[in-house]
Amino acid sequence: MTLALVRHGRTAWNLERRLQGRSDIELDAHGELQAHAAGRLLARARWGSVITSPLTRAAQTAAIVGSHLGVPEPAVEPGLLERDFGRAEGMQVAEAAERWPGGDYPGSETAAQLAERAGAALTALLGAPGTAVVVSHGVFLRAGIEAVTGATCPRILNGQVVLLEPAAGRPTARFLGE
Repeated sequence: MTLALVRHGRTAWNLERRLQGRSDIELDAHGELQAHAAGRLLARARWGSVITSPLTRAAQTAAIVGSHLGVPEPAVEPGLLERDFGRAEGMQVAEAAERWPGGDYPGSETAAQLAERAGAALTALLGAPGTAVVVSHGVFLRAGIEAVTGATCPRILNGQVVLLEPAAGRPTARFLGE
């Protein structure tokens, strides 16, 4: 299956550079515009389904994207949740990095656990027939892309679309722009 991976649109916490993790934050007005832009970009092709993380910011993005694709009801996949940042959740990124420079936040899902979980989720979706748009979270998507492609993935911006395509050997990731 070819997957179009979409990072949810911007939230107030993204704007404030806070670690959102599993906190359920809504899109802001700019995030809604980003979701519409992603939907217009993806509408240039046909997609079989839209699958989303259960968190509100992803579900809102998926609903907006789906409206451009004629997919009224995105499917919710709990395995697409963002990393649990433990005690760092809600902190500004700079403060969390100062307190825990290695990113080992107390009570959090480790980076290794996230890579395993995200890689398994994307591998399972790649193994299904057809095409799908998958709306999730920046840290989750980056870890999953790195796990399945074996290549370093740069930061994924809010509303950005990355195509994950099967290939001989390992899948490839390609960033799309309007």
